[in-house]
Amino acid sequence: MAVRDTFGLTFSGATEAGFSLYSQAVRELQCFIGDPVGSIDRAIAEDPGFVMAHVFKGYLFGLATEREATVVARTCHEAALPLAATTREQAHVAALGHLAGGRWHEAARLLEDIAIEFPLDALALQTGHQIDFFTGNARMLRDRIGRALPSWQSGMPGYHAILGMQAFGLEEMGDYARAEKLGRTAVDIEPRDGWAQHAVAHVMEMQSRQKDGIAWMRANPEAWTQESFLKVHNWWHLALFHYDLGEIDEVLALYDGPVYGEQSTLALNMVDASAILWRLYLSGIDVRDRWMALAANWAKASAGNYAFNDAHAMMAFVGAGFEAPVSALLEAQREAMRGKEDNAAFTRDVGHPLTLAIKAFGDGNYAEAVRLIRPIRTIAHRFGGSHAQRDAIDLTLIEAALRSGDHALAKALAAERALARPDSPLSALFSRRAADLSEN
Repeated sequence: MAVRDTFGLTFSGATEAGFSLYSQAVRELQCFIGDPVGSIDRAIAEDPGFVMAHVFKGYLFGLATEREATVVARTCHEAALPLAATTREQAHVAALGHLAGGRWHEAARLLEDIAIEFPLDALALQTGHQIDFFTGNARMLRDRIGRALPSWQSGMPGYHAILGMQAFGLEEMGDYARAEKLGRTAVDIEPRDGWAQHAVAHVMEMQSRQKDGIAWMRANPEAWTQESFLKVHNWWHLALFHYDLGEIDEVLALYDGPVYGEQSTLALNMVDASAILWRLYLSGIDVRDRWMALAANWAKASAGNYAFNDAHAMMAFVGAGFEAPVSALLEAQREAMRGKEDNAAFTRDVGHPLTLAIKAFGDGNYAEAVRLIRPIRTIAHRFGGSHAQRDAIDLTLIEAALRSGDHALAKALAAERALARPDSPLSALFSRRAADLSEN
């Protein structure tokens, strides 16, 4: 029993009914809308021997960066192992095994090989692309998709998603003009493609085009928010534009509304919430009440599972003044660094020193925060995220330099930021503060 899709790929153990549900799940994932977990569960119920349905579900949970979700990913891998599968599908099962085992880089390599041989395997491309994001691999964010792009044509199912992923990869590599063009094309094809919407927002963020970014995000929010599980992150992008303009009331309204009004306990949403409040905290704005609710939710999450999340959890604990969770998080990181999963390196290289720096900043030990952050700035991509997300590291360093009274370093960092973001009001503010510091 097997089905062939429109690209000629074989799906073992699938009936037409089960494959239809699988295809729905793929479409939902490509737009980041709906309930792909529910759709794939129905596909599995229809065809228990459908190997790629189990793999798909495993990928969804394996990419959640939460310990409980990783357990589900392992269960999916175990269910897929004994099922009939083609060579391509067996490679997917192996990739899922690596992902569920915390071996992100090995999973990425296997998915790379699958996509090289089968460039129309949309799931291999998208899962690999997400792993590239979580491991901060900017070059592969671009090149994984770029290798396959010539095989895709307008009108093919999911073509918009390929363009959207290519747009994001180009943006992370600094190719802003082409990134924006492809991202806009993807949204024109499929307005509900939240990833393509976010790729264009990234371009405007990196170019300090705040007003363009606000216009882009507010033009058709219904398209990228309706049933979207990426909507919180996209609202976060809108908040960043307002933050750079100094429009704090707008930032707070977005935080209290679509970003964290529902106080989600999903790690990906809590990361965005922490990233907004930390920027406000660095600016000296009192958001302690908001920190309290967020930190309480972070305290329920599993620390030491993904270093990028840990750093954002520490932001919340520092902001709220929580002490016990701080100690527990640092101990979880020390335990993670003794492990064999890729997160051991994520934590050792970047996550642990950054988390200590955030704590030092909260303690008012700004010189120590500077000391801890400076060595990791150029390798910060190793623990994942985008340039826009990791900008919080630079913002923390600049603020720590200013508060520590190190006028030479503050002036140098302000000049550096002004060069990278010449049209940013925040860059101008840092330059003025650094100049004032050197005069005193």
